[in-house]
Amino acid sequence: MARCAFIGLGVMGYPMAGHLRAAGHDVTVYNRTATKAQAWVQQHGGQSAPTPAQAAQDAEFVFCCVGNDADLRSVTTGPQGAFGTMSPDAVFVDHTTASADVARELAAAAGEAGFHFIDAPVSGGQAGAENGVLTVMCGGEEAAYQRAEPIIAAFAKSCRLMGDAGAGQITKMVNQICIAGLVQALSEGINFAQKAGLNGHAVVDVISKGAAGSWQMENRGGTMLDGTFDFGFAVDWMRKDLGIVLDEARNIGASVPVTATVDQFYQDVQNMGGGRWDTSSLITRLRRMDGE
Repeated sequence: MARCAFIGLGVMGYPMAGHLRAAGHDVTVYNRTATKAQAWVQQHGGQSAPTPAQAAQDAEFVFCCVGNDADLRSVTTGPQGAFGTMSPDAVFVDHTTASADVARELAAAAGEAGFHFIDAPVSGGQAGAENGVLTVMCGGEEAAYQRAEPIIAAFAKSCRLMGDAGAGQITKMVNQICIAGLVQALSEGINFAQKAGLNGHAVVDVISKGAAGSWQMENRGGTMLDGTFDFGFAVDWMRKDLGIVLDEARNIGASVPVTATVDQFYQDVQNMGGGRWDTSSLITRLRRMDGE
């Protein structure tokens, strides 16, 4: 059993912290809205703390899953941040999808203070968090990663060290680049099939068994056909992630023309009022363009 803290109990962090508790770890949670932390304790046991600093005190591993770079800095190096009370040689594991720059910045700050930082963004969405089958992409020191990996296993089906600090975030950017192109292609394919008068469900069923098959097709093809878009990862968050991708692409001189275009398509969905719809809602834009 490890002494753990978990900072941020959103749609991802809440079940992830629950899996840590179910695996037998001692877990103290912090959430900006204290009532959510209290509800977590009532459901899972453990304890809550009123600040990130108090949650992190005496913890061997501090996990975090918040919204963006600013949120991450707030709960780490801000007033009452976790970095102020981290124990020597403890490991801070950040599951936020954030920039590689902030990961490197916080890794350096942790090193100067005598503890360790791993950037560890995840893929798998809300369902993956709830079912404990996330994919975790990590950047940081090998020794710290080896200590953290067995604890991360409580909510992960796959976990891998990709390189030095920031490498996890760069890998997550690759993940989002690939998803953006896939969802747009799937949207176009389904819309095309329906406009041509085919049975969309039959089309998805047959082509999913061939070279066109993908996780998105298997898990979102049917719901896109049914016009339901309440399956976790929201358009607003995807646009945040793609903004990080586009900034990094400019920094390293990488061309990402499809990603840049799909980012604008997601903006169109936001303008339609779909900011909280899941990412498969790209198809709604095509249907509107076609006059449906």
